[in-house]
Amino acid sequence: MIVTIAIDSWKGCLDSLDAARSIETGLRRVCPDLEARLSPLADGGEGTTCALCTPEERIPCTVTGPLGEPVRAEYGIRRATGTAVLEMASAAGLPLVPPDRRNPLYTTTRGVGELLCDALDRGCRNFLIGIGGSATNDGGAGMLAALGFRLLDAAGSPIPDGAAGLEQLCSIDASAARPELRDCRFSIACDVENPLCGPTGASAVYGPQKGASPEMIPRLDAALRRFADTAARVFPGCDPDVPGSGAAGGLGFGFAAFLGAQLRPGAAIVLEETGLTGLLPGSDLCFTGEGRFDFQTSMGKAPAAVARLAREQGIPVIALAGSVQPDAPLGEIDAVFPVLRAPMGLANAMDPETARQNIAAAAEQILRLWLRARQ
Repeated sequence: MIVTIAIDSWKGCLDSLDAARSIETGLRRVCPDLEARLSPLADGGEGTTCALCTPEERIPCTVTGPLGEPVRAEYGIRRATGTAVLEMASAAGLPLVPPDRRNPLYTTTRGVGELLCDALDRGCRNFLIGIGGSATNDGGAGMLAALGFRLLDAAGSPIPDGAAGLEQLCSIDASAARPELRDCRFSIACDVENPLCGPTGASAVYGPQKGASPEMIPRLDAALRRFADTAARVFPGCDPDVPGSGAAGGLGFGFAAFLGAQLRPGAAIVLEETGLTGLLPGSDLCFTGEGRFDFQTSMGKAPAAVARLAREQGIPVIALAGSVQPDAPLGEIDAVFPVLRAPMGLANAMDPETARQNIAAAAEQILRLWLRARQ
């Protein structure tokens, strides 16, 4: 029997491969000679680096955090391809900012650019970057400054970091940008389609969760509009209305306009990198899932992408989750099972060893039933 297992990380609990190995443990209790094909999974947000890079491939790096203070970040370089894998949240994520200090007028993406510089210094020219979970609303201005782009005020001085700095922006000088950027390819894992500005733009939709007050949102939006208008004088083809430009506080726009990046669904990028399509042929069953299965799961998240690939080959798809919400549509997943086996609090359920045991036990019982139904 052949089973492909491609399950997303259970955030704050298990990484993708740990969850997959737990499923395999349960399946082998029923079928010891099972062929298990494990594929790491992520959607471009938290867990992407862990899914695509082994511990030996991960590189720690101290960079400027979203508040301008040093933070310890991490990225990976895949040995097989030389691709650098980054999560912007590692350097500029919302969890790095205490709730009482969240103000997107002043948070910066400078640390993201510093991670890129470190990877450039190591010879990387291909980049896969997840941009979910940001604390910023600066359009990627801080990142671009770290890469050598000069964002200048009326006096020809560099503007301050943060969205508030964009209010002073008058010109952009690209002549000092790192020359290696011309040879680089950037694939940006972007799972939203918001434009940069306007009622569905970065500031209006995502600003509040980063600490923006209602009065602050028009100011943030105007700063990003000023940024886009100024950038258009240097890069005439840039378009702030391209879907995804508003992702991560406009970081999607910064990547696309200044670095020629492709903004693509995160799950699709990760599945290409891991080669899941090549693992599925011949499989009798496919397991996927994530920590919380809800209405967003079928809207482009990683388990839904796995299910589409498997269904194209006629392979049944089973999903496991820590919790399953009543409004969760199955989409192309055949069945979804919560793994909890007894009433317990969230802290207990998210204990890694408890989660491993629950996942393994659920997988075991599912396979027992599936095999019995085939007799």
